[in-house]
Amino acid sequence: MKTDIASDAGGARDLSDPSLLATELRLAVGRMTRRLRQAHAVGDVSLSGVSVLARLAADGPDSPTSLAEMERVRPQAMATTLAQLEQRGLVRRTPDAADGRRSIAAVTDEGRAMLAERRSESVQRLANVLDAFSAEERETLGAAVPLLARLAEQL
Repeated sequence: MKTDIASDAGGARDLSDPSLLATELRLAVGRMTRRLRQAHAVGDVSLSGVSVLARLAADGPDSPTSLAEMERVRPQAMATTLAQLEQRGLVRRTPDAADGRRSIAAVTDEGRAMLAERRSESVQRLANVLDAFSAEERETLGAAVPLLARLAEQL
């Protein structure tokens, strides 16, 4: 079955080819991410920092090594991200009770508050734009969310 989606120019594109679909998804998601990122103040927590905070808030305390694996970054990059978050008081690191050489990172109350504020700003921005979409268009986007989440997890 072929999928036709309107392009920015108002024409239709056949997105049944996985390579073309991948190109279009990358462009659309990248554009959306950039525009949401641009809405936040300079010096705000990075997207990778927000991702780590969200993971810690949802899944609970974890080791830097485990976080690096789940976020698919190098341990050194995760150490830098955690150091920045800790410096801002958004996470705290404590020695691992089972292995004192390791640390466990946990989101702080301040980190939860910042995450909630940032989410509400982005969600409100998206909701304002989605208000202009038809009910059918919103339903189509809603149906795609589980697929996009699965795609993100498999990358």
